[in-house]
Amino acid sequence: MLKALPARFLVSPEPGGRRRSPRPRSLRPISAALMTNPAYFEVGRLLGSYGFMNITSYSSSQSGGFPNDAVNQDLSLGYSPEEIERLRVQDVGEGQVKIRLYEGRVVQGPLKGTQTVFKVYPGAIAGASEANLMALNELRTHAFLQSDARDICENIQFLLGAFETATGEQWLAFRDDGRYSAADYAKITSERQLKERPNFWNPYDRAYKLELRKYFVLRLLNGAMCGLVHMHNHDRLHQSLGPSSVVLNTVAEKNGYYLLPQLRDLAFSVDIGYSSMGVGALSDGLWRRASAAGASTPLEKRAFGVADDIYGAGLLIAYMAFIPFCEAGIMDGISLQRLLENTFRLDIYAAREYCLEDDKLSEAVNFLDLGDGAGWELLQAMLNPDYRKRPIAEAVLNHRFITGALL
Repeated sequence: MLKALPARFLVSPEPGGRRRSPRPRSLRPISAALMTNPAYFEVGRLLGSYGFMNITSYSSSQSGGFPNDAVNQDLSLGYSPEEIERLRVQDVGEGQVKIRLYEGRVVQGPLKGTQTVFKVYPGAIAGASEANLMALNELRTHAFLQSDARDICENIQFLLGAFETATGEQWLAFRDDGRYSAADYAKITSERQLKERPNFWNPYDRAYKLELRKYFVLRLLNGAMCGLVHMHNHDRLHQSLGPSSVVLNTVAEKNGYYLLPQLRDLAFSVDIGYSSMGVGALSDGLWRRASAAGASTPLEKRAFGVADDIYGAGLLIAYMAFIPFCEAGIMDGISLQRLLENTFRLDIYAAREYCLEDDKLSEAVNFLDLGDGAGWELLQAMLNPDYRKRPIAEAVLNHRFITGALL
């Protein structure tokens, strides 16, 4: 597990020299049984809406990313056409199904007073057959992962109940353990740096804040990987892993010790048990990509599916290593992915040399340089063009970069 920073890195001292640490939120055990009667819930205000991010296909790498033709020409040297064709990257797009989020609470039963977040899938009036499949898949996945109350992972969002309205909308009620996402944290942090830059005259203050940031990001990645390990150990893939699918209970870096990251958005989760391999309309794209990569037997397809999730987790690590450590407008997720996949064709060390020349990316480079380049080493393994060479989730979780031992 990730070790805590020394006490001086946890919170800023209060006036008078006293330190006041936030109390960890109590996650009392609750029944794994789902509540299906809408009368048990009270719905509050609308929190917003979003579209799921899902992997839609695999496409051959093309020259692109940052405009640097000289770099692209250099990288083509030494690659045969067959090797270049094997460098296949994930096409990630926002689905057509729009999800609405509401706050709420439980008003009846033993869990009365529990705060909730409702995820609402559009109903039959909107002609949302895909939404029904996604809602059902997410419900079944959570129900399976919560079927044993003694084996519930705190790093996966907890489902309290679900019900359908007269208009066919599917309502999933989750325990409210946090409303921020990793993408929210990265955006807030990068924008804050623009405001703080003129005030960074004190190098000690800057070093202190960077230590807090490194610790917070590593705690975030550690928790996300704990959730992914749990899913893989129970024969489930996430298949929608990204900064928006990791929910946080805080974005305050000084409270990093109490950070609880949780995986959400399991609508595209895939059952990779051998009896279920290749079953399900939502997983057709995964198995087509597996066949294109040469995975034909159930064992090979399972290995491909796990490696596909690891690739997504690698992109998440890259995102969290760059965006929070760069000022707003310097780097974004799409540009970063194109840089790694298209410009450098997943040669992570070549990407490091490129980033090293840009002072605006220096803190991201320094973060991945921890432990004699442990971050770059992990990224190179997780984003390996050959899916057979990618590590399993447990190996990633135990890597010295993710454990936080380097701090």
